[in-house]
Amino acid sequence: MTVRPTGVRVRPAYFPPNWFAAVMGTGIIAIAAHGLPWQPAGMSVVAVGFWLLACIVFVSVVAATAVHWMADPETARGHHAHHVVAHFYGAVPMAIMTVGTSTLVVGAGIVGRDLALGVDVVCWIVGTLGGVVTALVIPYQHLIVGRARVDDAFGGWLMPVVPPMVSASAAAILSGQLGAGWARDLVLGVGCVMFGLAVLAAAPILVALARRFRTGEHGAAHMMPTWWIVLGPLGQSVTAACLLAHVVPHAASAPVAGAVYEFAVAYGLVVWAVATLWIGVAARITLRTARAGMPFAMTWWSFTFPVGTYVTGSSALMLTLSWPVFEVAAIAGFSVLVAAWLVVAVRTARGVVSGELLRLPA
Repeated sequence: MTVRPTGVRVRPAYFPPNWFAAVMGTGIIAIAAHGLPWQPAGMSVVAVGFWLLACIVFVSVVAATAVHWMADPETARGHHAHHVVAHFYGAVPMAIMTVGTSTLVVGAGIVGRDLALGVDVVCWIVGTLGGVVTALVIPYQHLIVGRARVDDAFGGWLMPVVPPMVSASAAAILSGQLGAGWARDLVLGVGCVMFGLAVLAAAPILVALARRFRTGEHGAAHMMPTWWIVLGPLGQSVTAACLLAHVVPHAASAPVAGAVYEFAVAYGLVVWAVATLWIGVAARITLRTARAGMPFAMTWWSFTFPVGTYVTGSSALMLTLSWPVFEVAAIAGFSVLVAAWLVVAVRTARGVVSGELLRLPA
């Protein structure tokens, strides 16, 4: 707590881990722009701009988080025990890996390949380790030990288990920049393991969310955007499967590489179709909630990164199969992603300036 000269006690800024979602939502635009099948003039500038902005937001969020922990450690320590806030610790490793991957694919032309590769290696290692912790600890603590009910389910339950899937796709990109040898093989192996871990961890949560959704009760209006997070593991897994299929041949035998490719195509097509259908469902309940009144909250960042994973998944399928439908989907999704980011970023900046987003909730 801080004290003004007048003696009035003032609670310092409230800064929970869900602020790292702003880093994810910004950095994914740089990654999506870089991999978009259609590259009009100026797209590379857009990618660089959002990469730089993601780095700035990341540094700002880390600094604000540190201030929050020093100024109000009691509240900060309580985040991990909160039945909603704790799940957003998954945003931390994902933000770190998003910065790392965007630095490698976009920032290398600015800072140099060696520095970009070094940054990505560090970010991937830290993000992978952190993602394993969130994927195992948080669901165990809050869903198993806490005996969470289906009525409590919300899209944020997926946040802790998605990081390993982000790690898998990041591993595919990183391995492509490594020379032949044990390091490349290790990164690829870990990426494949992370893919499996994410699928196993996300599957039961997706089932619980489906059961909650079928009840027709989607939660409070300000929590409704979290239903878009369902799109995250779907789009990210399509991205990871396709990207891994493209790099596995460098480290595995032809039969193994062929099996991985066939799996990526089959898995990618099925999950991409499900993701496309979910966009329609999520859009419908979003419009319905918006008409009834949907107050702005940091949950609105759920409109960005998950949509970004659909764009990268569509782009990866286009790279794999060369079907025009995926190019159209990627371009359309990217347009929606940028529009959503603009709205959410402006509202977030307004909330920071006014101090509304920095107050401890009642």
